[in-house]
Amino acid sequence: MKTTFTRRDVIKNSAGLAGLGFLGNSMEHRFIEADKQAGMDLKGKVNHSACRWCYQAIPFEELVMNAKKIGLQSIELTGPDEWDILKKHDMTAAIGWGKYPEGMGLPNFFNKVKNHDQLVAFYEDLIPKAAKVGVKNLITFSGNRDGMSDEQGLLNCKKGLQRIMKTAERHDVTISMELLNSKVNHKDYQADHTEWGAVLCEMVGSDKFKLLYDIYHMQIMEGDVIATIKKHHQYISHYHTGGVPGRNEIDESQELNYAAIIKAIYDTGYKGFIGQEFIPARADKMASLEQAVKICDI
Repeated sequence: MKTTFTRRDVIKNSAGLAGLGFLGNSMEHRFIEADKQAGMDLKGKVNHSACRWCYQAIPFEELVMNAKKIGLQSIELTGPDEWDILKKHDMTAAIGWGKYPEGMGLPNFFNKVKNHDQLVAFYEDLIPKAAKVGVKNLITFSGNRDGMSDEQGLLNCKKGLQRIMKTAERHDVTISMELLNSKVNHKDYQADHTEWGAVLCEMVGSDKFKLLYDIYHMQIMEGDVIATIKKHHQYISHYHTGGVPGRNEIDESQELNYAAIIKAIYDTGYKGFIGQEFIPARADKMASLEQAVKICDI
């Protein structure tokens, strides 16, 4: 099944707000009618979440209700217009976002000093909103290199991020920079290795700045996933999944052993969420999500 959208498209067009809920009659909509409580037999150690953008065809509140039935506690990469619906169903957003300033997104973010004033204003507004509804984590990005050295990118990101750390600390909200691959999906993206992100965490110097370690992306860029997590777990606030190659289901059709990876994550003392960010290739998308939750329920 060919994917016709990407997370970059979602960020560019609507930044994950409620407008993503399209009406449709695809197979997964039947799931809401099922009287099943699959989440009841989960082991309780792992906090389960899923990224909203991977299920764009499902109206948001329907997705929330279906996800809760299979044991999820969060629908993430959601924004303020959606957080009330999550709260209504006793759910949260493990990591949130908002409508970014015009012209900003994955390629164009904190490593460009010219963006800092707008980004600081954006986060100064979003952080209190997140804290008010119990969203404890907000995503951020480095931006593309565009010829910039990794050293200059570190310095520029540090300069901008430190301007919002006092607000993040005051509201107990973590700002998490996502690590993405620059080999397949996000050409030229600067935060494409865990080591670079760990150095940035040290430079920013706040417990409220950490990394979003995307397992799919980092398998493509550097591999050695479990050893890397063990080495750098203190800098990681959140994790994303995805089958390699292809970013589809995380089952036996791909190369990663997700049960072993999730066990390694929680063995570090991690208490946060595992965010499913694969793009379901099957028609019954909720069945694929339920399967992923069971695989990760160590």
